[in-house]
Amino acid sequence: MNTMKWLLRREYWEHKGAIFWAPLIVASIMCILIAAILALGFSADGVLSVSYEGAQRSMGSVAESISPDQKSRLVDMMTHGYMFIAAPLYFLFSFIVFFYCLGALYDERRDRSILFWKSLPISDGLTVLSKVAMAAVVAPLITIAIATVSSLFLLFVFSIALASKGIHVFGDVLSAPSLYLAPVQLVALIPVYLLWALPTIGWLLMVSSWARSKVFLWAVGAPLMSLALLSGANSLFQFHWNTSWFAENIVARGLFGLVPGAWFSFAGVTHEHLSQHAAVAEIFTQSWSTLASPQVWVGVVAGAAMIYVAIAMRRWREES
Repeated sequence: MNTMKWLLRREYWEHKGAIFWAPLIVASIMCILIAAILALGFSADGVLSVSYEGAQRSMGSVAESISPDQKSRLVDMMTHGYMFIAAPLYFLFSFIVFFYCLGALYDERRDRSILFWKSLPISDGLTVLSKVAMAAVVAPLITIAIATVSSLFLLFVFSIALASKGIHVFGDVLSAPSLYLAPVQLVALIPVYLLWALPTIGWLLMVSSWARSKVFLWAVGAPLMSLALLSGANSLFQFHWNTSWFAENIVARGLFGLVPGAWFSFAGVTHEHLSQHAAVAEIFTQSWSTLASPQVWVGVVAGAAMIYVAIAMRRWREES
């Protein structure tokens, strides 16, 4: 356990710029921009306007005309959906983890640091598993922490803007249980993320452990080229192959499993059904229900097999 802790620290120290500073900088820029937009929208001269009851009105005048019932619905929307403000951070996170996994084993061979790490009494299996843990557990926790702070800050700014128009929502917001449950529920989704992301993590680590160069082309080009060849052969020779199954269950699972929420598409949850469950609590429930799908467990087996291959390749790989 102590060895794993130090391996995770090593991964964090080596990739702190991408895992911590990149989302922090993006979150800071996002907070500044949105806060500026709110300041302009609620300013006295109504610099920004919105469509309300068939007419263009300033955001401030709309806020002043909110009825008690509308205020209650607004507070409910704010407390249930405030974590979605940081949605860009989650998409940034998927790109960061994608390239982290892609270079995790390739970079240490390229700069020859693998010779130093192999001189230490640390197994290849533990080293590779530390990279899996960093991608699927530690990095999501860091992103959720930054996203939570950013979302709470913007919620606070929006509440101040409403207060400037005489609509005081601080008490209602702070007394709403969903305000405190939303971050906890996001953290509790990490096991779901790990299971659905395992095929992509396994594929990227396997390519990273095997490819001598151009790892991105191998990781992305090989699945896409395979799909193109299958589709071309199917059209040319009328084989009647189900290429859409290959695209959805092989290519998409291998390349897009790191995107948070992609499991809804993989499990066949329709957009119409998701649109009725916008709150974090409902998404939490729906996400865990996707584990009843056999696709996730087939993917877990495939991902574990590819991680095993990555461990074996790291153990026996010899550069010429």
